Amino acid sequence: MAEPNDPRVVRTRTDVAKAALDILLSEGWTGLTHGRVAKHSGYSRATIYTHWPTQMDLARDAFAAYEEMPHFLPTGDLRADLTGEVQSFVDAMVNYHLDRGLSMLAEKAQTSAEVSEIRDRFVAAGEGPMRQTLDAVEKPEFREAATLMLCGMVTHSVLMHGRAPDSSVLSSAVDLVISGAKLES
Repeated sequence: MAEPNDPRVVRTRTDVAKAALDILLSEGWTGLTHGRVAKHSGYSRATIYTHWPTQMDLARDAFAAYEEMPHFLPTGDLRADLTGEVQSFVDAMVNYHLDRGLSMLAEKAQTSAEVSEIRDRFVAAGEGPMRQTLDAVEKPEFREAATLMLCGMVTHSVLMHGRAPDSSVLSSAVDLVISGAKLES
């Protein structure tokens, strides 16, 4: 039996997660079937059912594949790091169709505890780098507000206005957070 770190196992898991994510993004929850994932990934149905017995197992790994998205590498400069991480989020929304993924998670999480767990893990992983950047700010409620404001600005703009915020809006939001952080420290 192959070990979990075996390159073949890693490749299979990566291929299947990517196929499941592609299907979710293009066809939604109803398209995410073992047969569709098998066909799209090039693996047998038996392999898919063996390692991902339920649709939620496929969805969990599909959304975990998003965790591989690039984030900004911190420099130690608060403004540069916040700007870079927010820009990474914008890029993910536009280039990786994160907007579709977030929409599906938000909708399905309303009626499914399993999807709520996937959403919570997904959001925590996505917000993690921004939260780490804001760790230097002493008040936890300010860190929370800053994270929600910066992430919310991007999410609202993309989902509700159909476009990502431009660089001047992004810079202004980061400046608001930094000026607030200075008031708090």
